[in-house]
Amino acid sequence: MKFDDILSEINGFGKFQIMLVLMQMLSRITLPCHFLLNNFMAAVPDHHCNLTSLDDGDAVFRSLTAEQKVAAGIPTEKHGSPSSCRMYVQPRYQNYSGNSSSEDEGSVHCQNGWVYDNSTFKSTLATEWDLVCSRKGMNKATATIFFIGVMAGAPLFGFFSDRYGRRPLLLVSYVTTIVFAALSAFSTSYVMFVIMRFFTGMSLAGITIISIVLNVEWCSIEHRTFAGIIISLDWTIGNWLLVGEAYLVNEWRMLVLTATSPLILALICWRWLPESARWLLVKGRADAAHRYIMKCAEMNNRTKCVASVTPTALLESVQTKMGEKKYSFVDLFKTSNIRKISVCSGIVWYGVAFTYYGISLNITGFGLNPYLTQFIFAFIEMPMKIGVYFSLNKMGRRNCQSGSLLLTGLCLFINMFVAKELWGIRTTVAVLGKALSEASFTIMYLYTTELYPTVVRQNGLGYTAFFARLGVSIAPLVMLLEDVWHLLPQVTYCAMALGCGLLAALLPETLNVRLPEVIEDLDNPRPTRNEELQ
Repeated sequence: MKFDDILSEINGFGKFQIMLVLMQMLSRITLPCHFLLNNFMAAVPDHHCNLTSLDDGDAVFRSLTAEQKVAAGIPTEKHGSPSSCRMYVQPRYQNYSGNSSSEDEGSVHCQNGWVYDNSTFKSTLATEWDLVCSRKGMNKATATIFFIGVMAGAPLFGFFSDRYGRRPLLLVSYVTTIVFAALSAFSTSYVMFVIMRFFTGMSLAGITIISIVLNVEWCSIEHRTFAGIIISLDWTIGNWLLVGEAYLVNEWRMLVLTATSPLILALICWRWLPESARWLLVKGRADAAHRYIMKCAEMNNRTKCVASVTPTALLESVQTKMGEKKYSFVDLFKTSNIRKISVCSGIVWYGVAFTYYGISLNITGFGLNPYLTQFIFAFIEMPMKIGVYFSLNKMGRRNCQSGSLLLTGLCLFINMFVAKELWGIRTTVAVLGKALSEASFTIMYLYTTELYPTVVRQNGLGYTAFFARLGVSIAPLVMLLEDVWHLLPQVTYCAMALGCGLLAALLPETLNVRLPEVIEDLDNPRPTRNEELQ
């Protein structure tokens, strides 16, 4: 009897698996709260130069109203709004009577800082350290540095969780995330903040890649698709939670602490988390795996079904003689089949993450309130994931992955030709593109766990997560290319989605196929569940 058959006998998605998903939900809902936190924490409110220097020795200027001071001291931009980055050395009193001057006529860069509109955000990174105008790149860099941390942490957690187990590395991830997030919230300088955010991202990488693998490894073949979609709903719930948190907490330091707080409950629940029985078996720890299997059977009311299963039978169920062999990232390129999977999945993951975050981190680009835009983006995820569930079972992983990326690219292409004044059409197309990019993200997580063998699954997840976070790190900086050509960021996102959509078609199909246990399994055709029953 194979291990997947044993899981089916004890109910591959019963009370035990539901408990596992719910306990890990506490940690997984913090992921979107941190990954998309820059939409609010690093928001740039309306601002203009501080004009206090014009008050000195000018009684006339001091007597003006606030609106008149702005008109007299701030040049206008091409579209008629006050400049955010320039001011006049001497007041232009004719301006507030209707004769406004252009930005280039006798203006200079802000001399005494900026005045910010605090009606929406009480404080953000931009207002805290004046990350605007010539320093706006530093504001974008906070997201990039955070995701570089995630990128660095993914292969580390992948390697160590394949060697030492899923459960202990999750504990490390929980504790370090809480510590570094708290330190970032109490940062006294920009440099301290970005360093702490780097380590926060590195710590969160563990939750990102370990939790989904632990869940999938406890599910039987017939329940893997359902389990993968259910697990992905944690991201949707966390996205909704972020909108509420950001709306109620408009001070960035408190927002960081609020976004991290669910991890305290996750830390308490960690003691009840099971280790992966599949991982224990490939490591030769049959007695520990047997205890967890019996516990799962007891919770699912299937004890009689596995009463005769012994630790020895469990070892035979995975059909591996790997012994104490240590696997590393080098093994991801050991044979031609796993090498093809590694190269293609790495590039596709880069494109999936690059496109998703290119859309998600640009919520101010559609002419709507940022809270409303984020809510719409979050709301559309639920019906899309329901559609993904039915599509995966009908069309398979490969077709759905490739199709969702190609359609995302199509939406980005269409929006390049829609005028900004038509914000309703732009937002509708953008929301559809966001939903499709979310679908590609959801599919790819499940797809990747099915592509890699158990002995290198976490290494595979760590490797692909590295490429994904590389894409995420670059995505915010691409928006700076609009200074070269206003459509260049959209062209870049669109081209990446289309190219990776075509590349995804080269990956093997995994619908209803047993999870590979060792690398050699990839070289032998694995029958589907239906073929085995015939």
